[in-house]
Amino acid sequence: MRNTNVIHIGLLGLGTVGTGVVKVLRSEAKTIEAKTGLRLVLKKICVQSISKKRQVKLPRHLLTANPNDLIKDPEIDILVELIGGIHPAKDIIFKALRNGKQVVTANKALLAEQGEAVFSEAEKHSKNIGFEASVCGGIPIIQSIKDGLVSNNISSILGIVNGTCNFILSSMSQGSLSFVDALREAQVKGFAEKNPALDIEGTDSAHKLAILTRLAFQTRVNFRSISVEGIKNIAKTDIAYAKELGYVVKLLAIGKKQKNGLELRVHPTLLPLDHPLSNVSGVYNAVFIHGDLAGDLLFYGRGAGMFPTASAVISDIVALSKKISCKRAMDHKVPNVVHNSTIFPIERIVSKYYLRFQVADKPGVLGRIALVLGKNNISILSVHQKESHDPKSVPVIILTYEAKESDLKKALKTIDSSRDVSEKTIVLRVEK
Repeated sequence: MRNTNVIHIGLLGLGTVGTGVVKVLRSEAKTIEAKTGLRLVLKKICVQSISKKRQVKLPRHLLTANPNDLIKDPEIDILVELIGGIHPAKDIIFKALRNGKQVVTANKALLAEQGEAVFSEAEKHSKNIGFEASVCGGIPIIQSIKDGLVSNNISSILGIVNGTCNFILSSMSQGSLSFVDALREAQVKGFAEKNPALDIEGTDSAHKLAILTRLAFQTRVNFRSISVEGIKNIAKTDIAYAKELGYVVKLLAIGKKQKNGLELRVHPTLLPLDHPLSNVSGVYNAVFIHGDLAGDLLFYGRGAGMFPTASAVISDIVALSKKISCKRAMDHKVPNVVHNSTIFPIERIVSKYYLRFQVADKPGVLGRIALVLGKNNISILSVHQKESHDPKSVPVIILTYEAKESDLKKALKTIDSSRDVSEKTIVLRVEK
């Protein structure tokens, strides 16, 4: 009979996070066993190239290039998937579940876009999917929402969940860099990929928002229904103007419960300098949650990297190992879904706005702009005219009171087609 305190693990992928998991399993094995009574044994690692030079020395017998060597090994209790992407990750996870494995994954894209199928397959085979590492690296946000806040009715989530974008925007704010220069700095320091599209276009943040939404609001999420805007069009002038007005620009993942549905959106946002998320700088992540019982909560920490993410993977391995060892019924097999919610299109949201107009420097221009805004139910909170080196065109900043997005778009369509403005209006939403 097998020792139920010994758990065998199969690892799929030995990149940055996979390497971190191996290092932690080696260096902290005694600590984990002392705390939990569990001995975690790395049985097999699947890699693309067995001969590739790696950051950790591994005996040849541990390595394989065939995922089936993990899937079909009856001794392996938990498969840890760290290769990312939709395919072949989804197929491998499905085969592992069918072969009686518990699964741990950091695959945010798979869970955001194919989560219903993955969780359904796990439930069909009475298995668990551990996915703490899929959102915010070392921050235990998944477990906190799922268990720690189980008695709360969560009404809103605001998250800085992409370290690359936060580093770029922080650099633009603190060093007055252009977007291009800040991105280049992020790439040099290893905080941005050679092809940073998933990050700077907001897709990565939207993946994470979809996962958090399922947990916090107990609803199915069609990933394509999330409104997404990235940061590549953010100018350092707008960051500077925002700072003068008492705001900082952050890429936020926003989920809000409304009376008849949900707002789910990712976009650059102006936050007041006294907001809890405003001082989250560099590659750090943070999630700000409001629960009816707990009130406002801020979760802060490293959102990526070898050891923060490995920490989250190990936490899932230990949680599943405890259940295996104790031979308990597999509780919380999948995140519970209570209902299907209507996801509001961006046109239906209500927000305050920062508007930057590039206007002709002549009498009557501001009046005409204000008239168009007023006709479309948009009230002006404040107006700020900035100095310009071009005597024919000056920047004018308008902050609005709360207005409906559809009304704003109608107004700007008229304003941007007029002779009074020389460029398309820059629009940034303002969060309270």
